[in-house]
Amino acid sequence: MIKACVIGWPISHSRSPLIHGYWLKQHGIDGSYTRQPVEPANLTSFLGSLAAEGYAGCNVTIPHKENAFRLVTPADDTTARLGAVNTVFLRNGKAHGTNTDGEGFINSLLQSAPGVSLANRRAVVLGAGGASLAIVNALLERGASEVAVANRTIEKADLLRTRFGPRVVPVAWEKVADQLSDCSLLVNTTSLGMKGQPDLDLDLSRLASDAVVTDIVYVPLRTKLLRDAALRGNTVVEGLGMLLHQAVRGFSLWFGVTPRVTPELHDLVARDIDPGYRQ
Repeated sequence: MIKACVIGWPISHSRSPLIHGYWLKQHGIDGSYTRQPVEPANLTSFLGSLAAEGYAGCNVTIPHKENAFRLVTPADDTTARLGAVNTVFLRNGKAHGTNTDGEGFINSLLQSAPGVSLANRRAVVLGAGGASLAIVNALLERGASEVAVANRTIEKADLLRTRFGPRVVPVAWEKVADQLSDCSLLVNTTSLGMKGQPDLDLDLSRLASDAVVTDIVYVPLRTKLLRDAALRGNTVVEGLGMLLHQAVRGFSLWFGVTPRVTPELHDLVARDIDPGYRQ
């Protein structure tokens, strides 16, 4: 049996076992994917014992992504640039780490808003944390002309400019609305709007009607930001898609099959998040 897991602290909320369990069953693979709570003090020993415990690898979530990066071998230039991993896999007994957040975001965006254009377009990203880092990098790789990054602590947005160069423009949080008139994509990477957190209240009146609005929050499935944007007629992309798409490459690395994100899988996870969900 091939074993994989997701590690974090806490980890009980993770939907990853539902996603990978679906694919294991779909492809008839003798494998398992479980949640493993790992305290920060135990991260080094857990990653060091993956092979001995029979794991092919693991997903890594909050608060371990940056510390895990320091404990494994970066598998690619993108991961080295980001300094964070969300997927660990073994090769010849050695732990390698990669980051699939950026591709998960892009693939979800292209699936839900296939007409979206990123090349030579301007994007606005709210937040400057780990998810923002991966998404800003992915947008720049897709040819965005400029990515404005707004954060309550402007110094954190400045760090993204230092890391990625002059196409990243730091913006004070209270000036976000001023950035919307000529942007093609608005992305929320903060926890605002998440269940248990305050809503993200943003004046969208200057946002172009053809701009796409997306949120990486997936509980609830549709945040206030997305509801407000949809009411204006903007195309919206929910956060659940990113969660599903970022899981694809890890499954392929561990189990040797590249799975697909299907409507059936989406609806399965959506109903787990919201039992009242209807297509």
